[in-house]
Order: sequence, then C-alpha cells, then structure tokens
Amino acid sequence: MAFRFQTLEVYQITLKISGDIFMLLHDLQNKREYVASDQLYRAFLSISNNIAEGSGSNSDKEFAYFLNVARRSVFECVNMMFILHLKGLITNEQKENFIEQFDVISRKLQSLRKTLLR
Repeated sequence: MAFRFQTLEVYQITLKISGDIFMLLHDLQNKREYVASDQLYRAFLSISNNIAEGSGSNSDKEFAYFLNVARRSVFECVNMMFILHLKGLITNEQKENFIEQFDVISRKLQSLRKTLLR
C-alpha cells in the first residue's frame, strides 16, 4: 500500500529532479559553497517534505496549507538559482532548466491547492 503523497503527480515530479539537484549540491560542496549548498538543500527538501506531511492531514484545508508552504519553498529554490548564477556557480542553461522544472512544480502545487479548497 502506498502513502497518499506517493501517488501525487507533483510529488513524483519533485522526486524526478532530485538527482539533478543533488548533483548540483555535490558540486557546490566541492566548490566550498557550504552555505549556499545547505540553503538549497533545506529549501528543496522542504518541497517534498511538506507535500508528504500535508497529505497526512485530516482535512483538505490543512493539506492545502502544507502545499502552500511547499510552493513557497519552490520560490526559495528559484531565488537560489538566480543567486548561484550571479555568483558564477551555475550556467545560464542550468539556471533556466531548473527554473522551468520549478515552475511546473509550482503550477501543480497551486492546481492541487485549488482543487482541495473547492
């Protein structure tokens, strides 16, 4: 039996990009960018953690709250991509690729929130 969150498309999409994010985190660690790496790590994990935690809520309204927290973490990750690019730690292509993927996650989270709050 699967947990509810495992069946959610937005959760599955988040897991799909985790490999790329963890490779980036490894690169940041190698460049001794520990603070940036830690901040991105925490923000990224917050997305899937809040989806998972919220899926165990007793009400749709409470689940929607957790999805909003997850969406805000997406925005934090996007901001980190801009900062990492400005510091020359990622290429423009990497930045745009990550932002595109985060945009999909953000839209899916918002759509699921709206469905829950109807």
